[in-house]
Amino acid sequence: MKALNSILTNVHYSWVEILTDAFCALDDGYLNFLLEDKTFFPDIDNFLNPFKTLPLHDVKYILFGQDPYPRKESAIGYAFIDARVKNIFSSKGLSKEVNKATSLRNFIKMLLLCEGLLNEDDLSQNAITKINKRDLCDSAMELKDNFEKNGVLLLNMALVFTKKNESKYHLKAWKPFVQSLLCSVKEYNIKLILFGNVARDIEKLECSKVFDKLFFVHPYNVSFINDRKVHRLFGPMNLIYNYS
Repeated sequence: MKALNSILTNVHYSWVEILTDAFCALDDGYLNFLLEDKTFFPDIDNFLNPFKTLPLHDVKYILFGQDPYPRKESAIGYAFIDARVKNIFSSKGLSKEVNKATSLRNFIKMLLLCEGLLNEDDLSQNAITKINKRDLCDSAMELKDNFEKNGVLLLNMALVFTKKNESKYHLKAWKPFVQSLLCSVKEYNIKLILFGNVARDIEKLECSKVFDKLFFVHPYNVSFINDRKVHRLFGPMNLIYNYS
């Protein structure tokens, strides 16, 4: 238990008991891996970041992606938030860092389209260059803050990454954690946002049946940008604006 407490350092108190149960649901060998291994990322200090910055009583949605970005400098524990992205925009449209993060790039274009700042017939860099960005957020972490202001917990189905060919192993290993987490929050009127087929596997978990679930194509797919169901959910959140 003492070793487990080291993982839960700085987690908001509202999550401590729930996460303790969730970690206890993991296979003992995998839990030891998390406690002892130094090769996975986000590391032990960061893979629970979503539970540090968004208290349980403020959660309206849990957004499930697949697994962390396959780059240490990008993976910081929040689904779809690339820590390598210091600026969303550049003088030529979206920044190079955003353009390299396909899911984030498509998500930003979707938000700009929702706000009427882009036209679905022209999503080009040139069109983005012409947008007045004075009131828009310009960092991935500002975007993360806006998600949390709307009560969206940004979580992946697997919380750590090692190698691409080990992704399925980690996804399977984290399923008991996800199951336990959902069982613990089932009375909180939380909706589940599921991106892609991997996240849709949540349907197979017994505790997921009591949740309202919103299914979407993964943002990696360009069709995500024009998906009207996506617009209806995220449009009213005004995620692209800077409220500081």
